[in-house]
Amino acid sequence: MKYNRHAKILEIIENNVIRTQEEIAEKLKEMGMEVTQATISRDIKELRLIKVMNEDGRYVYAPFNQAENTLSSKLMTILTQSFVSCDYTNNMIIMKTLSGMAQAAASAIDALNWPEIVGTIAGDDTIMIVCRAEKIAEEISNKFNRMIDRSTSGNS
Repeated sequence: MKYNRHAKILEIIENNVIRTQEEIAEKLKEMGMEVTQATISRDIKELRLIKVMNEDGRYVYAPFNQAENTLSSKLMTILTQSFVSCDYTNNMIIMKTLSGMAQAAASAIDALNWPEIVGTIAGDDTIMIVCRAEKIAEEISNKFNRMIDRSTSGNS
């Protein structure tokens, strides 16, 4: 019952703008589930739901990983602003950044959580990105170059 309710709550906040616990309770009631405010409060803690600001500046419930997307967005800005070039060899990508920016850019890459990337090592202006295979390194290197090209061409 609890797991079913948790799944329904996640579905509700994913498909609706939910600002209060009462709104969650109303939606659950519409689905045939009667719950108390105390139960909703416990569920919110167990599901690690947080309030994040949406596009209209209002705070709404969201899963914790959605808040990580906001952080990833900021880190991606750092990555695109610090990127100089990248190339690959075997299963590794070598990315050049502006001086002093490699660690922040590597953090952005790590935040992407791409399963094809095993990890990153950053110096001052160089990042070594280890991929699972050579073909993957080529694809990701091209992906980074396209991603950076798009973001910089929009700024010119």
